[in-house]
Amino acid sequence: MKFNREIGEKLKVFRKKLGLQAKKLAEQLNISASYLNLIESGKRGIDGELLLKICQELRIELSDLKNENEIDLNNSKLAISKFSKVKNLNKLDLKIGPKIKAFRRQLGLQANKFAEQLNISPSYLNLIESSKRKIDGDLLIKISKELRVDLSDLTSKSDINLENDISNLLDDQLFDDLDILGPEVKDLVNTNPKIAKALIKLGDNFKQKDHEIINKVENLSGKIIDSRKTSFPGEVISDFLQENKNYFPELENFANEIFEKVQKNNRTRYVALCDFLKKEYSIKVRDLIPEEKKPFSKVFNKKNKELLLSDYNSLETKKLHAAAQIAQEGANDIIEHYLSKFKFPSDESKRLTQVALLNYCGAAILMPYKLFHNECKRLKYDLQLLQNTFATSFEQVAHRVTCLQDPELPGIPFHFLRVDMAGNISKRFSLSGIEIPRYGGACPRWNVYSAFTRPGVIQAAVSKMTNGEKYVCIAKTVEKGVGRYGQSKSILSIGLGCEAKYAKEFVYTENLDISDKKTEIPIGVSCRTCDRLDCSQRAFPPLHKKFDVDINTRGVSVYVNDNNSR
Repeated sequence: MKFNREIGEKLKVFRKKLGLQAKKLAEQLNISASYLNLIESGKRGIDGELLLKICQELRIELSDLKNENEIDLNNSKLAISKFSKVKNLNKLDLKIGPKIKAFRRQLGLQANKFAEQLNISPSYLNLIESSKRKIDGDLLIKISKELRVDLSDLTSKSDINLENDISNLLDDQLFDDLDILGPEVKDLVNTNPKIAKALIKLGDNFKQKDHEIINKVENLSGKIIDSRKTSFPGEVISDFLQENKNYFPELENFANEIFEKVQKNNRTRYVALCDFLKKEYSIKVRDLIPEEKKPFSKVFNKKNKELLLSDYNSLETKKLHAAAQIAQEGANDIIEHYLSKFKFPSDESKRLTQVALLNYCGAAILMPYKLFHNECKRLKYDLQLLQNTFATSFEQVAHRVTCLQDPELPGIPFHFLRVDMAGNISKRFSLSGIEIPRYGGACPRWNVYSAFTRPGVIQAAVSKMTNGEKYVCIAKTVEKGVGRYGQSKSILSIGLGCEAKYAKEFVYTENLDISDKKTEIPIGVSCRTCDRLDCSQRAFPPLHKKFDVDINTRGVSVYVNDNNSR
């Protein structure tokens, strides 16, 4: 198909409006300036992928190119495009065929009927929707008009976390015989995300019922028959945070207002927080040593307006409790507003999520967004220096860096997880794109597990997933529990990481050679979904590979031999 001359001219107008030289734009697109000139003059056709890239660089929607009115930079979608702040073409998902299919189905359009509207054959449409045939630029514009979709709808990356959750759900031995592969999971998420979410709900429900039955049997028998204690409500909290990208602007605004009132030398002090609670809400904070057999961390007596804090807590923990109490008194309506937008499976999960938001707001009071963001950039996310700057704990700081998702002032998109020595994941969140398992433990080669071998030391590593994506990951153990001598404490490991492309902004890469493949640690999500057959730590055979036992041959593990490693 010939590329419309009028569309080429409009691309030229938008380019000039942005003050972009043709040579510069061509460089950004990785094409020659002469080729761009042919496109803008309507003398050369253009494929859909290149057109999407051009629209992204020019910050326009596809509909802007078909708008018959005079081009107005201020009033067009150009001004409000979701891509106005995005300058990295890697953020685009150019495999748009499955998305076209999904949008067509949402409109209830049969393939034959839609092909007729586009004046193409049904077989050609099928090839486009299955990503077996590239799409011409003018046809892409026509499709977007017929489906009433924008550039952002077609090019936004699929929900990687939903993909991860589905993969982990299918990791169960129940599905061994189905031989479901990764591309099939991605296709499901791209074309039928609602069905994928329904499957996750079914999986969660099954898991919850399973735990309830086990608990009942344990209560009746007096014996522990299963040690699987992963909290279902905890998974709901993770889903809630993931859906909101762990960023709640109204709570950030509230926290900033409080910080302005209680700050001392660019930080909050425990005494200042306690004084504020007393002055503003008539709440008295008391530090107590708990009775021998009645340990506690905090108790708020609403009737007497007393906040009791255990003296066994660290000062950092006390500060967070006090700040969270301020949030409970002053930001409860804001929190309820956020909670009302999410469908919780139980009251318990909703209350736990409320606690999570109170702690989020408390941490924001201790580390206000703009100030914290500036320090993160200045210190290159050195967590220990950030601890010192804001007088907070390592875990509090690690949590806080994942919250910097203001579109106007973004930070590095991190993933975060907390695990115990048994491998249980008690907290998980991912904006980096790395897959964190929903069900069961993660890959033992992650440094969040090896951190237990060197307690208290920050370990940094370049981790490479089976799909080729590289991440810079750090991990450090922390102690949780009372500060009294003789009392046992829990040892947990905190993991934090980001895509390798952010390495220059992350202090922990200074002693790592990102380009040296020899230093990469090959990791997976879990053994059941991992493709790596050369792993000595493999605990299960992969689901999607035929597993044959050969008594005469053994590879690096019992689950790998010459027959199934080829």
